[in-house]
Amino acid sequence: MHPTALVVVGTALIAVTYGLVRLAYGLVLPDVQADLGLSASTAGGIASGASLLYCVGAVVGFVQAARHPRALVVAATLTAAVGSVGMALAPDAGVFGAAAVLGSAGAGLASPALVQVVMRNVAQAGVSRAQTIVNSGTGPGLVAAGLVALVVLPDWRAAWLVAAGSAVLAGAAVLLLDANADTDTHDTDTDTDTTEHDTDTTPHRPTRPWFRRHTTPLVAAGLLGAGSAAVWNAGRAALVAAGADRTTSIVAWIAIGVGGAAVVLTARWLADLGHRRAWAVTVTAVAIGTLALGLAPGQVVVALVACAVFGWGYTAATGALLTWTAAIDAERAPAGASMLFVVLVLGQAVGGAVAGSAVDAVGYGATLMGAAVVTALAVVATTHRTGGSVPARTEPPVRHGAGW
Repeated sequence: MHPTALVVVGTALIAVTYGLVRLAYGLVLPDVQADLGLSASTAGGIASGASLLYCVGAVVGFVQAARHPRALVVAATLTAAVGSVGMALAPDAGVFGAAAVLGSAGAGLASPALVQVVMRNVAQAGVSRAQTIVNSGTGPGLVAAGLVALVVLPDWRAAWLVAAGSAVLAGAAVLLLDANADTDTHDTDTDTDTTEHDTDTTPHRPTRPWFRRHTTPLVAAGLLGAGSAAVWNAGRAALVAAGADRTTSIVAWIAIGVGGAAVVLTARWLADLGHRRAWAVTVTAVAIGTLALGLAPGQVVVALVACAVFGWGYTAATGALLTWTAAIDAERAPAGASMLFVVLVLGQAVGGAVAGSAVDAVGYGATLMGAAVVTALAVVATTHRTGGSVPARTEPPVRHGAGW
């Protein structure tokens, strides 16, 4: 029962830090703009800063997860909770923006920490499935955020207080159920003691050929991040601007979460396609969903379907990135995944800032259509092949920190 409960609360922590905090920014943005006077360009700048701090959190987590996963869980919980409380109590746009940026770091810290926590509490045979379930928390988190919004909006401050309380509860539950952690350095000490015995199975440090063969997926990930930022940050605002009522615009956000959760149903089919075809199909879905929102934000049925398609495509595309780096070099897949996701979110940082300025200049429709074009370029980029898998090295491996 304990491992199962840990997986449940781990999924909840991902749901909170991503769905209720980091990505819920775009959900409450129209109401925040109305109360605090945020311009679209300022809102885009805040989203950009949040993406950058997420990347900082992810890098810190990548470096420290093997030795201090519990400390990272605490940090993820505190940044998400304090950031949410700061947004709830913000008297002006400046304080709100700073709190939003801080809160976004929680997601970057939580993911690598939970990888390590799950590994040391779940039996080896069930680790892969447990990791998949925990990392799927974003979709349910988006749905939960939408349901909270249906109840409390236009009181967006209450929504952030709910997020803060949920973060504290989920983080505390993870720490309570992490039963196999006498100290955060236990696993590291064990590794040190056995270094002489496991050098043949330890992954090598990434090489130049490894980085070179990641050129295409890196470019593709950055373009997807840049193109998707418009929907994440301004999607609901676009619907509101087109005349959608509050309930409809929130249900559209829930549709994004439902689409993301539906990836589980198509996982086997996507796996059979192979990573390049899966990438092309899923990113095309993101582009189509974004374009549909830009062309017909006032059509309720179109908007709901577009959001569901976007949510499915985005979530499935991130999974395709994982299989892509594994196809290049399965041994270094954790390092490849970290690198690709950091580039993805850096792309969102750039895309969020550009989209915010574009909305002020040309409006929501043109901004979303432009974002769809950028997203489509992420498919075009994959037509350039940078090589197949990295050949195995024959020299002794070099020890390095555990990968996320």
